[in-house]
Amino acid sequence: MKNHFSFPKASRRDLLRACMCGVSVSAGSALRMALFGQAAAALEAQTQSNGKILVVLELSGGNDGLNTLVPYGDDAYYRHRPNLGIPRKQLRAIDDHFGFSSGMAGFERLYKSGKLAVVHGCGYENPSFSHFTSMAYWQTAAPNSGEPYGWVGRLADAIAPDAPPNFLVDIDSHQSLAVRSRLHVPVVFDDPNKFTREVFAEERGVADSVTAAGQVDNPSRRYLLDIARSARTSSALVREAWAKYRSPVDYGITGLDLPKVAALIEAGMPTRLYYTSYRNNAFDTHVFQSDLHHRLLTYASDAVSAFLRDLERIGRADDVVVMVFSEFGRRVPENVNLGTDHGTANLMFVAGKQVKGGHYGKLPSLTQLDAGDNLIYTTDFRRVYATMIAGWLGYRGTHDLLRGDFEAFDMFQA
Repeated sequence: MKNHFSFPKASRRDLLRACMCGVSVSAGSALRMALFGQAAAALEAQTQSNGKILVVLELSGGNDGLNTLVPYGDDAYYRHRPNLGIPRKQLRAIDDHFGFSSGMAGFERLYKSGKLAVVHGCGYENPSFSHFTSMAYWQTAAPNSGEPYGWVGRLADAIAPDAPPNFLVDIDSHQSLAVRSRLHVPVVFDDPNKFTREVFAEERGVADSVTAAGQVDNPSRRYLLDIARSARTSSALVREAWAKYRSPVDYGITGLDLPKVAALIEAGMPTRLYYTSYRNNAFDTHVFQSDLHHRLLTYASDAVSAFLRDLERIGRADDVVVMVFSEFGRRVPENVNLGTDHGTANLMFVAGKQVKGGHYGKLPSLTQLDAGDNLIYTTDFRRVYATMIAGWLGYRGTHDLLRGDFEAFDMFQA
C-alpha cells in the first residue's frame, strides 16, 4: 500500500534507514533526535494504514444553514424570512434551487469543481436547543447518553490504540470533549509560539529534566512521566513546525487555525485526526444577523478553500478531508430582532480532492415544520461521521464506535 508520510528534506527510504539502522543525525539536538524517532514510529504505523487524515472544523454557536446555502428556488424561504431572505441576485448560484451566500467564493469554487459535498437535514431525535448540551451530543456522537469520551477520541482508540504520540491534535485554548480519549493524550495548543509547559521560573529546570520512565517502578508515576515527556516533545515539535512554515497561500481575514494544521502536515507530524473550530459562539446570530453572518461565512469559506490549496502546494491534497459542522441550525422564521433563534436540522459540509461533490441526504421541508417552527431532521448526523470513519479512514467498526448502525454515504473517489 502506498505510504503517504512525508518528512522535510529526507526521503522515506532515507528516513527509515537513518532511524532503523543507527545512522547518526548531523543536527545532534535532542529535538531533532526526538523528531526522527517519532517519525520512524509514525512511518511504521502509517505503512500499516491508509495514511489518510481527517480534519474536523466546528462552527460554534449554531450556524444558520438556510442563509449559508440559500434555497432560493423555494418561495417558502422568502415567506419565512421577508427581511433576512437573501435575494437570488445576491447569491452565488450553484444550480436552479440553491445559491451560496455572496461572500462564499471559496465554497462556490469547491462545489463547482466537484470537491465539496453538502449533506442536508442533519440532526438527531429529541434535539436540544442548548449550545452546551447540543454541542456535547455532536462531540460525543451520543445524544442523551452522558457518554464520557468524544467521538474523535474513540475513533483514535479504535483505529490506532498503539499509535505513536501526536496521533490526535486539538487546536484550541482548551481541550474539546470531541477528542477526549481513553488511550490517547491529545496534543492541545492554541498559539504554537507559546506552546510550552507553564511553570514558575524556579521550577523550570526540574520540569525540563524528566526522569526516564523506565527507571521508575511505580506504574502511576511512570504513566505521569510518560505524559510529561510526551507533552514536552510535542510542544517542541509544534513550535518547530510552525517556525518553519512559510506559505504563499492567502487564508483571508482569519485562517481558523487551518494554517497550523497545514504546518504540522507539512512537517511530517504523525497526526491523523485534527480538530479545530470557529470559536466563541461566533454563529449565535440572534440580533441583526445579516451583515455579521455574511462576514463569518466569508471568513470560513476563504479559510477552508485556502487550506485545500495549501495541501496541493505541499503535495498532500489526496490525503486530507475536511468535515464542517455546527451544533444546530436556526429556526426557520426570522425573529423580530432581524436575527434567527436556535433551531434544529442543519447542513454539514465535506471538502477535499477525493470527495465526490454534490448533494447528499433528503432536503427538509420548509412548509412542514415542527411545533416550534423548526426543520424536521432528515439525516442523522452520525451518518456523516460513519462516512468519515468507514468511507474515508477505512475503519469498518462504526456500530460499536457510534453506538448504532448508521449507513455511510458513497462520498469518496474509489
